Amino acid sequence: QLQLVESGGGLVQPGGSLRLSCAASGFTLPNYAVGWFRQAPGKEREGVSCISTSGGLIYYAGSLKGRFTISRDNAKNTVYLSMNSLKPEDTAVYYCAAGNIATMHVRDYTYWGQGTQVTVSS
Repeated sequence: QLQLVESGGGLVQPGGSLRLSCAASGFTLPNYAVGWFRQAPGKEREGVSCISTSGGLIYYAGSLKGRFTISRDNAKNTVYLSMNSLKPEDTAVYYCAAGNIATMHVRDYTYWGQGTQVTVSS
């Protein structure tokens, strides 16, 4: 069964940090580009960051660059999203997805995880 599983979400105070993990089972994640997306209540799913198979190409949403860092450990079949200086507006369900190319578009990804909730609140 092909599956992506996100973990690492939770409740954090403004200014805090979290690291999300995206682990694959049933397929070899290093063969795929991976994107992180998020969806807040009442809003469309938006691209956060993405990384190519080799890690040589990385993109961030403009407003997040400098606070979020995407990385991958191909030996562990896992991709990470480190989030620093979190703000209440970062509150959303965060999803990882795997596809053939690294883009910030939902339509370019084939496999999706179930999401992990990130809540930034005091």
